[in-house]
Amino acid sequence: MSKKSKTSSAESVVTRRLPLSDPFEVPSIQGAQVSKRATQVPRPVRGNGGQHGYLLLRETIISGKHHPNERLVESELAEKLGVGRSVVRTALARLEQEGLVIRETNRGARVRLISEEEAYEIIEVRVVLEGLAARKAAEKITVQQGDSLRAILEEMRVRHREGDLLGYSDGNARLHRFIIECSGHETVRKLVEMLKAQSVRFQYRTILIPGRPDQSLSEHEAMVEAICSSNPDAAEEAVQFHLRNVAKSLKIGHDNLQLANFVL
Repeated sequence: MSKKSKTSSAESVVTRRLPLSDPFEVPSIQGAQVSKRATQVPRPVRGNGGQHGYLLLRETIISGKHHPNERLVESELAEKLGVGRSVVRTALARLEQEGLVIRETNRGARVRLISEEEAYEIIEVRVVLEGLAARKAAEKITVQQGDSLRAILEEMRVRHREGDLLGYSDGNARLHRFIIECSGHETVRKLVEMLKAQSVRFQYRTILIPGRPDQSLSEHEAMVEAICSSNPDAAEEAVQFHLRNVAKSLKIGHDNLQLANFVL
């Protein structure tokens, strides 16, 4: 099912709450080809006991299978995940510490909803961290890494031409992750991973801004070119410019669009 929303220019669009890789960088899905990946949730590699249950529950939350403010009932989760209630209880405690879950006395646990203000703050922090990562990546990138970065970008171009929302979004996430990997900055990697885990629940609000997909691709092209050219200043500036535009798009979308929310 879906709900239709209208832009301020009366252009009708349809939004879907999809398990996107980066909730703040979402191109328009008007005419998009939605693949089977929309209903698939990656299953973490099975570990031992509590760690396995924790990883499974964490993945169901950050993938969007549980909605913001949705109650998390221990007995139901235990049955769905195939683990004991004690494992679920321990996992919920860990997820509360990560900011993914809220637990209240006599009311149980629920998925934490991030406010608009906190969403902007998260992007502001990412501007600094990922800008630093891009600078470091440009300073030390190898020929092989540069080829891999360009290959990801080329796949994004293909997905963009095909109108494949999920494919483009997956490529976007891989590109950002690979830039951080190329930087070799472990602290940045950990901090950005934490921020994205906290913010991913914002994906249920899809931002539809006319022309934004084209702008996004152009910004990623500038990022890759600067890094592969070993230009630290340009690389940092390109990534920061991109993320600031993501923040602007989020703000514009909030002010001018009715944000639809529906279950797959």
